[in-house]
This record gives sequence, structure tokens and C-alpha cells, in this order.
Amino acid sequence: MAVDNHNSLLSTQKSSDSGLQVALHPLVLLTISDYITRHTLRQQTGPVVGALLGQQNGREITIEHAFECLLQETEENEVKLSPSWFEARLQQMKDVHKVPPLDLVGWYTVIPSSGPQPIHLPIHRQILSTYNESAILLGFHPEEALGGAAGGKLPLTIYESNYEAEESSGETGEDKEMKDEEPQLKLRFKELPFTVETGEAEMISVDFVARGGGNATAVDGTSNKVAPAEGKGKGKATSEDTICPEAPKREEASLSREDEEQIASLTAKANAIKMLQSRINLVAAYLQNLPPSYVSDGVASESDIESKNYAPVNHSILRSIQALLGRLSVLIPANSQGFEHELISEKNDVSLISLLSELTKSAQDIRETGKKFAIVENGKMSRMMKQDRGMGWGDQSHPMRDVMNAGDLLM
Repeated sequence: MAVDNHNSLLSTQKSSDSGLQVALHPLVLLTISDYITRHTLRQQTGPVVGALLGQQNGREITIEHAFECLLQETEENEVKLSPSWFEARLQQMKDVHKVPPLDLVGWYTVIPSSGPQPIHLPIHRQILSTYNESAILLGFHPEEALGGAAGGKLPLTIYESNYEAEESSGETGEDKEMKDEEPQLKLRFKELPFTVETGEAEMISVDFVARGGGNATAVDGTSNKVAPAEGKGKGKATSEDTICPEAPKREEASLSREDEEQIASLTAKANAIKMLQSRINLVAAYLQNLPPSYVSDGVASESDIESKNYAPVNHSILRSIQALLGRLSVLIPANSQGFEHELISEKNDVSLISLLSELTKSAQDIRETGKKFAIVENGKMSRMMKQDRGMGWGDQSHPMRDVMNAGDLLM
């Protein structure tokens, strides 16, 4: 499908004129990404289309849940929702999400960065006319997800739709006949700003899914099948020799919940430290690129201002840096000796706890070793008693044959 750089379906009005406020929940993003991933890996054909559930209170819209949709092709070669399937599925979702009551607020699909295309209009018009006259469209941009969005921006855009009069172009300057006909209205899309909101229960579930995905391993489902060896004998006689010896056996180890939490905590701390280091480097680079005249005299000369080798002087940024440096004295403790003493005390407490843990583990290991040693000794004694019952005193192999007196030892 060809994509035009200039999208005629986008509105020319400002996005701030609408006043709609959209709150997007992370569970919707997980559902959409899961659907797109399965659709891609299974090499399925057809568009990716789903419905959005949420609440609409005045000009505030929340997007809380999403589900996939079944499509069908009409006689006009247009792709639309299957009415019977969609109505049954929508009613099921409403029955599940009754508190708070959720309703259809829009739909989602995969669109290019330039905006919606004419192929998306049949589904959107179907939803507007049948289910929700103010439905919104969430467009996911796969090219931005693969290329990496700048500044951590989500690769999606939310649009609202309205009917606008088609503006006739008068660039030719020719006189045209004035007609009393009403201007033709066309469906146009307008981008909406949105925020990401997360509930407490949703935050726990998203964190669990994120930690599980970080420890997941990819498994190749295609394995090389070894042809059965042709030879004499029954088919059940196939042994391990028929298996390719070159196939390495991968050792899979599952981490415990404590290990996963520790890895997640260390990863979060490492990311925070990297971000802090990048911000510090940015501040240092800005200060180093200030004009020398401004650093020495406090006033930038005209030559330095006209030169493009130095960063422009921004007093608001400099005041923010000065305020940041002023707050550093608050972070540094006044009594450094007491702070060091408390720090050493905490280190000793941590070391003592770890030492007690090691001692407890060592005591447990010693106890297990004693149990195993007692089992071995009991086995030896039982075998010796069986040998004693089966031998006589006259037997040459009897261990007590040479013990003639009370003082003799058994060698």
C-alpha cells in the first residue's frame, strides 16, 4: 500500500482545539504488542485490528482494555468488522468488566507515521455509525518501534475524527460560478495528546510480565529430524546412535524469584546511574562550550555571540545549574565522622547477618553429613551381623576365630 507524505485525511485544525484528554493504560500496550507479535511470527495475512474498551466522562477518555477483532470482506472489496461476532464479543467483554463499567471507546490498528489511510475508513465509519459516534483511533507505528523512538516516545498516535467541509482551492485565480450548494463534508482525523496512567494492581502485573520477559529464552521450534537408518532388525531397535552427535544439548537453568527480583533491582539501579551520568556529562559539556568572554567577565562579547563555536548563553539553564549545585550541600552530611561511623556500623550489621547465614548453612550441611555417615555405619554393622550368623567358630574366615582370650585383639 502506497503511503503519501501529504495525508489528505489529516485535519488542518490545531489538536488543542478539541479539548479531549486521553489516559492510556499499559495493559492495552501489552495486548497490542502481543497481538502484533503473534500475527508476525505466525505469518498471518490480513490487517491487525482490535477494539478499545474504556470510559468516557465528558471530554476525558480512558483506554483500559483491548481485544482482537474478526474481519470480513464485503462485496465492495472493503474490509469491515464481522457484525455478529463483534457484537457477541463486545457484550462478553462488557459482562466481564462491569465494575467499573467499560464500553467501546475506539479501535486500534497498524498505520504508517504519516497517518491513517483510505483503507482504514470503512472500519472507522462502521464503528461511528453503529457503536460509538465519537470513537477514537489508536495507530501503532511499527517502523518507529523497529528503529527506536527518539526520547523514549511511544510508537503510537491517537486520533479523533470529525467531519469537516472540503476547502476548494482557488489558486488559479479564475472567476467561478457561485452556487448555493452546501459544502461536502469529509471525514478527517486529528491527533490527540495522551498520558499513560497505571493502577496499583496493573503496576504489579506489568512488573511481573516485564521481569518474566527479561528472563525468557527463545526456543527454535524447527529441529533437524534424523532419518531412520535402514538395516536389518525391527523398527524398535533404533538407539541413540541414530541421533546426530553434533547437536549440542543446551542447559536450561531457571532463576528463583529472589534472583529475579535482585536482577531487576540491579538493572533499575544501573539504568538510573547511566541516566545520571549522561545528564552530568550534558551539563558539563554545556558549561565547557560557553563563550570565554562570558566565563571571565560575565558578559559575552559580540564576536563570541556571532561565532557558532560556542553554545548560546541561557540564563534559565544557568540558574537551574546553580540551584542544583546549591542543593549538593544539603546532601553532604554536616558531621562526616558520625556519618562514616554509622556507615561502618551498617556494613558490620550486613556482614554479621551474612556470616550468620553462612554458619547456619554450614551447620545444616554438617548435620546432613552426620546423617549420611550414620546410614553408612548402620549398613556396615548390619552386614557384619549377617556374616556372623552365617559362619561358625570353626570356619577359617570367621573374624573371631583367632580371638582366644579376653585380651586378644581382632586384626
